[in-house]
Amino acid sequence: MDDDRMSNTSSTSAKGDEAFAKRKAGMHKNELNEQLKEYITQWRDERSKEEEELRRLKEKQSKRKEIRAEQEKELARKKKEEEDAIKKAEAEKKAAEADAKKKAMEEAEIKRQEMLAAQKEKGGKSSAPAMDARKELSKSKEQVEEECRISLNIRLKPLQLDAMDSDELRNKARKIWESIVTLETDKYDYEQRQLDQEYEMKELKERQKLQMRNKAIKKGLDPEAFCGAHPPRIHMFSKYERRTDTRTYGERKKLYEGGAEVLRAEWLESMWKDKNTEWTKRSKTRLPKWFGERPGKKPGDPETPEGEEGAAEAAEEEEYDEEEDYDEEEEEE
Repeated sequence: MDDDRMSNTSSTSAKGDEAFAKRKAGMHKNELNEQLKEYITQWRDERSKEEEELRRLKEKQSKRKEIRAEQEKELARKKKEEEDAIKKAEAEKKAAEADAKKKAMEEAEIKRQEMLAAQKEKGGKSSAPAMDARKELSKSKEQVEEECRISLNIRLKPLQLDAMDSDELRNKARKIWESIVTLETDKYDYEQRQLDQEYEMKELKERQKLQMRNKAIKKGLDPEAFCGAHPPRIHMFSKYERRTDTRTYGERKKLYEGGAEVLRAEWLESMWKDKNTEWTKRSKTRLPKWFGERPGKKPGDPETPEGEEGAAEAAEEEEYDEEEDYDEEEEEE
């Protein structure tokens, strides 16, 4: 009985625990759902705020881009206006310079025409006005071309073709043709004259080169010493002695061919020849006899001939006299 009661009690308590657990689990789930709903609503609010902030920043960025584009347009317009003003000023300056140059050249051309007319009246030869050659050479190619163009515009007047008839046009064409022929002839003559001058200059340079070579050879230098763009180097006798080398080119060439050994051999040869000549020209004397025998005579040697003994004695007497004279001169001094 007790066991049945205990089992009933345990089963009842187990059922109660399960119901309590289920009830507790449902409450916890409801709380979790409510918390999740709160989190979702909070996240949506934050998300909407972030999207609103992002939209505001994008609008601000677009406005800044528009403002920057307008500023860049304004700067470009101002820069273009400044460049146009600078170009306009430069163009005005160039135009003023061209006008002044044209006016000066017109005045010079008028003076030249007046001088030519006066010379034609006098019958003298025509000569161009003296000009500064250095100033003309300092001009650039563009300046020369521009001056030529301005001068041609001044000298070549436009033809009034409408006011001319056929005869005048024919005469004008003939004059122009004659002037062209004359100018081409002068051009050919000047070109031939230039070629002749170039040939003469080349010949003169070759002659000058030959003279310089001969001059260098006479001075003992290299033949090409005076032909270069720079003067010849000063050859020193030695790098340890500041003495100019006065030897000729042939002597220095010979020195480098054989070196100092050849010079030393030549010097020794000349010294040997001098010493040999002195030795052969010496006076041969013999020693006097002592007790009937000549000093240095070995036993068994032949006797000295009589003639040689007299010659030896005479030579000894002469040497003795010379020594006495020399002693007397020293005493007198």
